[in-house]
Amino acid sequence: MDTAERVDLVTRYAEEVVTEDELEELLAEESPSAYIGYAPTGEMHIGHFTTIRKLADLLRADIDVTVLIADLHAHLDSEKSPWDLLDARSEYYEEAIRGMLDAAGADGDAIEFVRGRDFQLDEEYTLEMYRMAAETTVSRAQRAGSEVVRESDSPNLGGLIYSLMQSLDVKALDADIAYGGIDQRGIYMLGRELLPDHGGDAPICLFAPLLSGLSGGKMSASEASSKVNLNDSPEEVEEKINGAYCPQGELEDNGVLEYMRYLVFPVLAEDDEPFVIERPEEYGGDISFDSYEELETAFVEDGLHPQDLKNAAGEYISDIIDPIRQRLDDQPELLEEAYPEKYA
Repeated sequence: MDTAERVDLVTRYAEEVVTEDELEELLAEESPSAYIGYAPTGEMHIGHFTTIRKLADLLRADIDVTVLIADLHAHLDSEKSPWDLLDARSEYYEEAIRGMLDAAGADGDAIEFVRGRDFQLDEEYTLEMYRMAAETTVSRAQRAGSEVVRESDSPNLGGLIYSLMQSLDVKALDADIAYGGIDQRGIYMLGRELLPDHGGDAPICLFAPLLSGLSGGKMSASEASSKVNLNDSPEEVEEKINGAYCPQGELEDNGVLEYMRYLVFPVLAEDDEPFVIERPEEYGGDISFDSYEELETAFVEDGLHPQDLKNAAGEYISDIIDPIRQRLDDQPELLEEAYPEKYA
């Protein structure tokens, strides 16, 4: 695979790359590395799947990938995960991520999993964090993490340390590429500023788009109807997609179309399969699409009915998460121990 092909794999479906020139130079080398971190807080959902699918691209581009289960971060961010649940939630996250990797056609064994406490309590890491804290103003730390950690008029100290630790993780994990959702941009821009003065290199940053919620606007972890969870039953998936915000011809805040663009079509493309909407002959008969662009044109310009789209989308999405659902259903203790208030 030549450099251009590697660049295409890494950047497809990405929201932003900082910077593309740096990435092209890196991918001309033999063994670059990338990392992504997940703080084990609430249940994983289909929004996570879009970032996991990208890990499959990174592996295909011959990039070493590390997944950080950021357990300490999960507690530092306003105690979103209680201390006594960190181990259970970390175990659930790793298993769910492995399931998503398998569903995306990637080899989970080719990825290295680490937890924050494996290295974030080491003396060298801690001393560098103190140095960063001495050099960084409160306002700069708040600005960096404003899209990630909970904010208030009187922020917890943990939320300020959060951004410094995430920046330092890049160096500690020896990552050339820092990958995450576009909401992580402020933190990694801080890392690009700080790390050269702390014995590291400014990382190349690769950002994934954030999916809209099914109810319109931003996806909310606290609103069940705004997202599809990995263990939702086929009936629950169908119900959520059928109730989703999807006005005829509108693209903005349309979570159904975003699911199609960033999840369904990339998965279908791996098997060179079209997206097929089945309809009775009286309503035009079956129609198939080989690309998301074709589907979008049909929805915006050609009068594809939202309900026809929803009917097919719900089925495809349910099929995609089915192996993950089965994996989690076969290990009910994972969710019971991680989220006892809901499952125990």
